[in-house]
Amino acid sequence: MTTTPDTLTANDNYFEAFEPGQVFRHARGRTITEMDNVLITLQVMNTAQGHFNEHRMASSPFGQRINFGGITASFIIGLASQDTAEQALLEMGLDKIRFTNPVFHGDTLYAFSEVLAVDDAPREDAGVITFRHIGINQDDKVVFTGERRVMLKRRSHWGRA
Repeated sequence: MTTTPDTLTANDNYFEAFEPGQVFRHARGRTITEMDNVLITLQVMNTAQGHFNEHRMASSPFGQRINFGGITASFIIGLASQDTAEQALLEMGLDKIRFTNPVFHGDTLYAFSEVLAVDDAPREDAGVITFRHIGINQDDKVVFTGERRVMLKRRSHWGRA
């Protein structure tokens, strides 16, 4: 994957700023804590013990608890949000979600986004962008991929931020 520096800023991510083929490396990383995993896993009533039973997971192929995938996905999309969602009018869907390597407590995640498509929207003040979001850990292993469609404001109808 060829990446460019952080070319979008929070004030420059209207619909017109995106072109198919662009790849953005998002500015921040986020370390997954034990609290993140256990608290959210239990709040959403996920009963998979692999996320909260250390004793059981000690004898698993992983040797420890693994992070709940819903948290991994949320963190990657959250890391991408400053560049891909600040002008969002509507989140239209997530698709092709894949978790390709386990995430453990203490792992730090980073996000990249690729613009797959730029389309007109049913309303003239907005357009629809399809992104592929990629999450990697501190060892550069891909842990998440997924596609997201979002309707963004057009600068020409909303003025400069």
